[in-house]
Amino acid sequence: MDASTALDRGRTAFSEHRWADAVAGLDAADRATAATAPDLEQLATAAVLVGRFDESVAWRTRAHEAFLAGGDLDGAIRSASWLGMEFVYVGDLAQAGGWFARAQRLLHERPDAPADRGFLLIPEGLAALDDGDGERAAAAFARATELARAARDADLIALGELGRGQADIMLGRPADGLARLDEVMVAVTAGEVSPVPSGIVYCEVLQCCRQAFDVRRAHEWTRALDRWCAERPDMVAFSGQCHAHRSELFLLHGAWADALAAAQEASERAATGDPNGVFAAWYQIGEVHRLRGEVDAAASSFEEAGRTGFEPQPGLALLLSSQGDHARARAMILAAAERADPAEHRWLLPAMVEILLAAGDVVAARGVADELRELGRASPMPMLAAFIEQADGAVLIAEGDARAALAASRHAWARWRDLDVPYEAARCRVIAARACRKLGDEASASMELDAARVVFEELGARPALSAMEVGWSSAGTPSNPDGLTGREVEVLRLVAAGRTNRRIAEELYLSEKTVERHLSNIFGKLDLPSRSAATAYAFRHGLAD
Repeated sequence: MDASTALDRGRTAFSEHRWADAVAGLDAADRATAATAPDLEQLATAAVLVGRFDESVAWRTRAHEAFLAGGDLDGAIRSASWLGMEFVYVGDLAQAGGWFARAQRLLHERPDAPADRGFLLIPEGLAALDDGDGERAAAAFARATELARAARDADLIALGELGRGQADIMLGRPADGLARLDEVMVAVTAGEVSPVPSGIVYCEVLQCCRQAFDVRRAHEWTRALDRWCAERPDMVAFSGQCHAHRSELFLLHGAWADALAAAQEASERAATGDPNGVFAAWYQIGEVHRLRGEVDAAASSFEEAGRTGFEPQPGLALLLSSQGDHARARAMILAAAERADPAEHRWLLPAMVEILLAAGDVVAARGVADELRELGRASPMPMLAAFIEQADGAVLIAEGDARAALAASRHAWARWRDLDVPYEAARCRVIAARACRKLGDEASASMELDAARVVFEELGARPALSAMEVGWSSAGTPSNPDGLTGREVEVLRLVAAGRTNRRIAEELYLSEKTVERHLSNIFGKLDLPSRSAATAYAFRHGLAD
């Protein structure tokens, strides 16, 4: 292939988002000394997208030098700024600072370059976000956006507006922030923004949806990110983060096997060139193992996540709490909440309530639940409302107000049901059962527990199942013969009365499958071979009507 053909093929492949082919063609042209400075820029961009970060840096550095040699200060400033952004992306802040400083120096030779000067405000805004200073971040990003609009720089407009949306959410203005992010996403999905800033926007917007408890937007933009990645099958950058976001949604909606598979795919993708996906991948793997009760695997996964420099919270503290290490879990989550920026701090609040209650610190749990409720005044998100009412119900039980706890937990259950979040909905039914028990309504308590038990068993949520059984027996459940639960006694009484499984299900408002499970438990606990034997047992022990 001659140099001209290689160059044409590389440029065409780049325009068609075939990044590996773009690298092959443009690299061949470069070796034949046919690539221009803009070609080297495209080569560097394609390389970073297929996970070849070091080569991308080398090619963009050469593009920068070629722009300088040709007297193109705008091109040199742009390439230096992007080198700074790429080093920020992989967490190498020293190198990033060096390239931003070089771009700043070149600006003194070209002070009338508003777009590029705006680009250098992005790291200032990012540093302010990292410090938790939303006001300073908002000001830096607003100025960057203003300069970008004057220069009609779509990439910089997108990054500036992304930062402004993040700052709004940090400052407790989620509605404003999310509306701004929606506008950015429209530009990205319309193809107005180039690949690297598009990937940054997709992933950061999804993180903002999580921080703002906005499940609807998370679904919508995760689907968009899926499509964007699918249209670029050889793209490695951002793909790990894409699969991690998918894992988070699978986990939320009870598809735990799918969540684990997506998280493992995220880990594999991240290892081949998406460094920002490493933490999320391992954290999600840890969450699936934690919820299943696979303690060693969860601890190992959280440890891997922690090696990235980010704290694997609240998952690690919840894992410790489930193991009975309440003091360490309490200290860990409180320290993490204190260090977190305001947006991430808010996301930790529901777990803080759970951990503090498990540690017996009801007063502190009430304070956090009230903080969560105050947060809800500024945000009408259904997921946040569900967390607020669930936390309130759990604290009210601990405070002794069973009637109010029952109302709160049932409201929370309805919200989780509407959001299709089975695990949290089942946890609300356990709170409701405890409230019914305290109010003397054993039948309703048993019904709530049975409903929760079915969900936990279907999900494989062994810790939740064990905690429910232990907590219920320790709460003073009336003793039944041979360890039968209250619901099992009711089923046994109806068997003795000659009811079929279908009739039992109708009378107790259960599914036939659940009735079959109760019968299996009864036969196992009592070592009985048949319904007739169970009927005889019921009469002998005074359980038959």
